[in-house]
Amino acid sequence: MAERLVHIPVMLGEAVEGLAVREGGRYLDGTFGRGGHARAVLSRLGPDGRLLLMDRDPQAIATAQAEFAADPRVSIRHANFSSMAEWDETGGGLDGILLDLGVSSPQLDEAARGFSFMADAPLDMRMDTTQGESAADFLAHASDREIADVLWVFGEERFSRKIARAIVEDRAETPITRTGQLAALIERVVGRREPGKHPATRSFQALRIYVNGELDALAKGLEAALSLLKVGGRLSVISFHSLEDRAVKLFIRDHSGRVQGSRRGPPVAAAPARLAAVGKAQFPSDAELAVNPRSRSAVLRVAEKLE
Repeated sequence: MAERLVHIPVMLGEAVEGLAVREGGRYLDGTFGRGGHARAVLSRLGPDGRLLLMDRDPQAIATAQAEFAADPRVSIRHANFSSMAEWDETGGGLDGILLDLGVSSPQLDEAARGFSFMADAPLDMRMDTTQGESAADFLAHASDREIADVLWVFGEERFSRKIARAIVEDRAETPITRTGQLAALIERVVGRREPGKHPATRSFQALRIYVNGELDALAKGLEAALSLLKVGGRLSVISFHSLEDRAVKLFIRDHSGRVQGSRRGPPVAAAPARLAAVGKAQFPSDAELAVNPRSRSAVLRVAEKLE
């Protein structure tokens, strides 16, 4: 019998502590995954508390329905967290919002989802398999310039043009429809240049971010979160790569009331402060890294709504 993979929520204690959960509060977990953070939040709520669960992945929503649908304190919605403001349940405001960004361990571990180059599978990469085009669909029609731009912008892949040209050349003979095909192509083109890191790592990350519109969703989700949080409400965000973390860091800074602009330019009036960072960025402990190596790139930032 195959060993059952155990999902370990990243920075569980720190992320939930950042929310400062109150028994009667109203909270949103916008990236349910397999429910590790949600369970911890729910355990701190009293009978009058409320927990709203969202995820764009139908499998995650199925898990949420199976475990939490019977709890009167819980509501569940299959949708991207970027649309949280469109959900009637959030209309009264929220005391806390938790976002655990990027791909989840179950998505990586299920080869058929096409997120990983560790096993050969259809090259899909969609978090929501009910809509949008797959990575294979994109690679089938995009120009070498479009592919190179995606690999560079979202993966910071310095061999982006070389890889893109090879993809376009190879697909003329055989469509690139499987993870194994793409991983082998990239390894052939760029070789093993970084010890301990597969040469396809950056390209797979870039395609996943692009196919799922992750950075656009994050930008919309952060704006929605700011509008929905009550005064004193907390935003707790876990990021896994520099593009995400930079977006979160700048969002908090830009709404903190600091004067922006260049020292050489005219002074810019500070906008009213609406958010305040709660402490500094946090990283996984050595103990967590020992148990869950996948947490190594995680960064947690927490902010509080001021007005």
